[in-house]
Amino acid sequence: MEILKGSILLLIVLACFTIFSYKAPKGMKAMGALASAAIATFLVEAFQRFVGGDLLNIEFLGEVGDAAGSMGGVAAAALVALAVGVSPVYALMLGVSCAGLGLLPGFIAGYLMAFVVKKIEAKVPDGLDLIVTIVVAAPLVRLLAFYADPLVDATLLNIGGIITQTTDASPIIMGIILGGVVTVVATAPLSSMALTAMLGLTGVPMAIGALAVFGSSFMNFIFFHRMKFGDRKTTISVAIEPLSQVDIISANPIPVYVTNFLGGASAGVIIALSGLVNGATGTATPIAGFAVMYGFNDPVKVTIVALLCALVSAFWGFVGSIIFKNFKIRRVDELSKIGNKAA
Repeated sequence: MEILKGSILLLIVLACFTIFSYKAPKGMKAMGALASAAIATFLVEAFQRFVGGDLLNIEFLGEVGDAAGSMGGVAAAALVALAVGVSPVYALMLGVSCAGLGLLPGFIAGYLMAFVVKKIEAKVPDGLDLIVTIVVAAPLVRLLAFYADPLVDATLLNIGGIITQTTDASPIIMGIILGGVVTVVATAPLSSMALTAMLGLTGVPMAIGALAVFGSSFMNFIFFHRMKFGDRKTTISVAIEPLSQVDIISANPIPVYVTNFLGGASAGVIIALSGLVNGATGTATPIAGFAVMYGFNDPVKVTIVALLCALVSAFWGFVGSIIFKNFKIRRVDELSKIGNKAA
């Protein structure tokens, strides 16, 4: 029952953020900013605290990681405000006002207040708009983030807790669900880093997210090469970072998402049964997610499991290219022609 509950709640979250991405004003740019904030904070924390600090025992690098990890709210509020179109000074003002608060509360507050600040910039005379922003926007953005914090804890982090508990009870089922979903999200505008950061995943679930997405690099390389979606540059780019080719993926969602789900689910089972853990939330990204795993587990075991994930994912990339061999796809050159005509 808990597995079903956690899976349904996770799908509801994905649906809500998908709707937000496509329907909310500047939604796609805002979600991109959220992913960037996760990179700027959690990814730095993951590398420097858990690899440099804990694994290599370099105290200074650990301090760098701790500093970066504590700035989630600052980065999210500032970057989303910039993405919406607020001037850099005011965007950073909104960001620093959210110091000490979490990534998602900062994102919510920064997104909402960005539109208020844009109105202030447009309506209030130059010079005076600075005073108004300081007096009104700075305290208000922190107030919004402060009250959003318990809401996040009661919803998204609760879902993450359910997923963590059910992974311990039924690792195979949750490996299939979480591995498949996170790998699909890695190819979507939502970003797997942002999703796992918002859910606060750690332990086995975060290990599934990190290594399943790592395996997807090999899967997408094989799949894109055999399907001939684009040139060599396109194929290499999608293997390194799927979001770099979000336009071609969005134009071919069925073959890409189905193949990625199958590969991610298979890798998820391997990871869940291996018992590997990952204490760095938000590290569901191909290269960094793989590297961070060495900070929490036996290096030999990580290497073996990562190789298995790469092999099984590459296998599904090959199988996917056979399944969708006759499927009508849209290639990079076709999208370029459409874009030129629209221009």
